[in-house]
Amino acid sequence: MNKLLVMVLFLLLIGTYIFAQDSFSTIPNGFGKIILGISMEDAKKAISADGNFNYRGDQDLSILKRPNESLIECRGYDFIDRAFFQFKEDQLYSITILFNFELIDHYSLFTTLSKKYGPPNSLSPEQSLWETEENSLVLERPLQIKYLDKKIFQGIIGESDISQSYSELSRVQFLDQF
Repeated sequence: MNKLLVMVLFLLLIGTYIFAQDSFSTIPNGFGKIILGISMEDAKKAISADGNFNYRGDQDLSILKRPNESLIECRGYDFIDRAFFQFKEDQLYSITILFNFELIDHYSLFTTLSKKYGPPNSLSPEQSLWETEENSLVLERPLQIKYLDKKIFQGIIGESDISQSYSELSRVQFLDQF
């Protein structure tokens, strides 16, 4: 009788584990209604309508030195400190959100993302990466998330013939503004 009970519990546990594996969501292609691939004009409207961001209009817009690239940078409210929306040929290809350390922590974000999207495809001390064929979701230390359109991003890397990490490319683009 004890063996039967142990066997039933074991099968229930395995069934629950298998069911849980199939119930992960696909990683999003953007943050809220700010979707990768939309035009700059649509992104401005979506950012303005999103209560997480303090978008002030075109004064938050920068034209980058690279041809056909631009950036919207704005402050956030509460959990979000700053956000960067990068465009190539009027298409949003990167959303970078820097979080407020005082209100949210890396562990909370990591566990939330892992529960929702499953274990990351790649994990290192610097970053956790979830991927689909089209997009990447990257949680980086100290505390930021990036949504990337892989096709556009890979094109940018190919054009510049650089094999830098996601973090380094964003760093270079940020520093180019000075």
